[in-house]
Amino acid sequence: MLPMRPMKLAGEHLIFGENSLEYLTQLKGTHKKAFIVLGGGSIKKTEYFKKIEDYLKIAEFKIDVFTNVEPDPSFNTVLKGAQQMMEFKPDWIIAVGGGSVMDAAKAMWVFYEHPELKTLEQISPPNPIPPLRKKAKMVCIPTSSGTGSEVSRSVVITDTETHVKHGIGDMEMMPDIAILEPGITTSMPPEFTAATGMDVLTHALEALVSRRANIIADTLAERSALEVFEYLPRAYEDGSDIEAREKMLLASCLAGMAFTNVSLGIVHSIAHAVGGKFGVPHGLANAIILPYIIEFNSQDPNTSRIYNDFASKIGADNLANAIRELNKKIGIPSNLMTVIQRDNDFESSIQELAELASKDGCTKTNPLIPDVNEFKRQIRLIYFGVERGQ
Repeated sequence: MLPMRPMKLAGEHLIFGENSLEYLTQLKGTHKKAFIVLGGGSIKKTEYFKKIEDYLKIAEFKIDVFTNVEPDPSFNTVLKGAQQMMEFKPDWIIAVGGGSVMDAAKAMWVFYEHPELKTLEQISPPNPIPPLRKKAKMVCIPTSSGTGSEVSRSVVITDTETHVKHGIGDMEMMPDIAILEPGITTSMPPEFTAATGMDVLTHALEALVSRRANIIADTLAERSALEVFEYLPRAYEDGSDIEAREKMLLASCLAGMAFTNVSLGIVHSIAHAVGGKFGVPHGLANAIILPYIIEFNSQDPNTSRIYNDFASKIGADNLANAIRELNKKIGIPSNLMTVIQRDNDFESSIQELAELASKDGCTKTNPLIPDVNEFKRQIRLIYFGVERGQ
């Protein structure tokens, strides 16, 4: 029998399909103030941002905008956003962007609601997130199909001083409303489509073999992974393929619902360490690491059976090889060396990376838990693509 474990699949409402943005006209608020969080600002030039503004104006909201959330958002950015919120006093925070934007907005929300908090460590495990929603609620509008942050309790924030990525998860940070507007994702360039799409696949396949896996999460994760294999190549080849874009956006959401309840595994542990140290984009790191860890995890008979069952559903004999073929089709390299190109620096950092990965929160739910030496072996293999002596 599975132990009792409560699940939360999303916030108050999940809106999807074309013209989903119109739901913004239904927002209510005491102060009628909406604080919009964006990335580089290119979204401001699109018709969709104008729609967001127009719908909020119909609902009689005043608007303030925070831009320049960077990829892998820093704690400095979080504090800047929280400070701007404190001055504006919004009752809705609206994140419009990819995972970095949504993660940053969630973290800003925490520090806006609780100005007594001053450091990243205060909200990092084992510290809980204090209660939210005294001042504001949150809407997430993803512009990419990757993180599932719109239905996730998790954020990844980079320490500004140490460059270490902190994974923080608490159901308090589950957004209240997720709006999945497929057209808003059509402007993603092919390489970004590829990396974020493989982030979805990683979420789904890691959730499927998590130590906390259950039938509900499995159902969501499996459907998500099947959609990625079918629709990611289409979205990569033709960014304007609205059906493929919608399917990928829904796949991202399904995987987000799964992993936020059952957690992830060491693909993410290693990706967090490598991304923080060498600046490898998260989705790209996951894509490269995933087949290697599937092979590692396959040493466990039950995990191997789950992988083989899924492989048969996509018409493949070997899941790791099927992922390598998918990566090749969408322009993702087969090892980290191709991306980082700093062999000596990487080699001298393997001990540190292995220790970081070992301590990562995702490690404890991987089907097999490596020790630091095994992490070192896997990280070296993923970097060079072949076994090498130390």
